[in-house]
Amino acid sequence: MFFILSKSVAFLLLPSNFLIGLGLVGVLLMPTRWKRVGIGLAAASVILLAVLGFLPFGDLLARPLEDRFPQWDGRGGAPHGIVVLGGNISSGLSRDRGEAVVVGGGARIVALLKLAHAYPEARIVYSGGDASLFGNRSAEANFVGSLLDSLGVSSSRVTLELRSRNTAENADFTKALVKPKPGERWLLVTSAQHMPRAVGCFRKVGFPVEAYPVGWRVEKQSDLLEPKILSERMARLDSAAYEWIGLLVYWLTGRTSQFLPAP
Repeated sequence: MFFILSKSVAFLLLPSNFLIGLGLVGVLLMPTRWKRVGIGLAAASVILLAVLGFLPFGDLLARPLEDRFPQWDGRGGAPHGIVVLGGNISSGLSRDRGEAVVVGGGARIVALLKLAHAYPEARIVYSGGDASLFGNRSAEANFVGSLLDSLGVSSSRVTLELRSRNTAENADFTKALVKPKPGERWLLVTSAQHMPRAVGCFRKVGFPVEAYPVGWRVEKQSDLLEPKILSERMARLDSAAYEWIGLLVYWLTGRTSQFLPAP
């Protein structure tokens, strides 16, 4: 129930979806006795979409998340294990095309390959089940093996965690699968924006990990007023807002012990 509810609420609260919904409500009210309210809602929707789409609110929301955990420092020695969270392979497209289809830039996959070559003795886990709303697709991790084999990393090196549908389950099921021992060093690979929530979930289940963030989207010294198309601004805003909503929901429901986990 939590999975379906959280997915639905997050979808409705994303800025672009919320404002479009607001505009549709306004249009539906126009033929009724609430015409003035409808006009106001429709106008507010258009104005807010323009403001949020042309100003860098998404970058401002994303920066605190992306900068929360620094890049991993490998001078401390080789890790015992590496956990890579799913999110870079589309199970639906992979099923349709008969091969692994990498989406979202593939930063987590690139990091997996890099770390696999750098630390040949480390255990590697890819955690990614079927994250679709109704659970009617294949687990993402099912498509990892053939992709790794084709890129020079033996699929036999990678343990697949196939049941998780969200970040909390990534942590819970991965811990049960690998049974980390005290004193072991495990890296956690996921996108920089997602890292605070992911680390919080792993800490909550008692699985200490070291953050290995990837897939940054906002330059530290970027000009926030640099012109960008509206769709790109809104995509950044939606992505950052999704993580802030996730942090709040996970904290309120006890899936993390802190609202914004830190190093």
